[in-house]
Amino acid sequence: MAEDEQVDEALRALAEPRRRAILRLVAHDELAAGEISAAFEVSRTAISQHLTVLKQAGLLTERRAGTRRLYRAQPEGLAGLREFLDTMWSDALDVGRRLVEAERQDAAEDAA
Repeated sequence: MAEDEQVDEALRALAEPRRRAILRLVAHDELAAGEISAAFEVSRTAISQHLTVLKQAGLLTERRAGTRRLYRAQPEGLAGLREFLDTMWSDALDVGRRLVEAERQDAAEDAA
């Protein structure tokens, strides 16, 4: 998957509040699907669908242990999104810096 497509998939997956909550649950602990489902007041089927979207976006890993499916956040899945946001933030800071410098220059010219 191309980097832009990966970022798009991550953004679409993270747009849903329950998916973000699921990622928070499995950020530091590997949890079974049933444990994740128990944290929400929706059906196991709905949670399963959210897990599938997160896996497809590269944000979760799934491991089978017997009949159980265990999930853990995959931080590498956020790398492209993090880079995208870092670039946007850096660009925004550069624009802000240039605006402040231009205002200072205009003020100095008006004072002269």
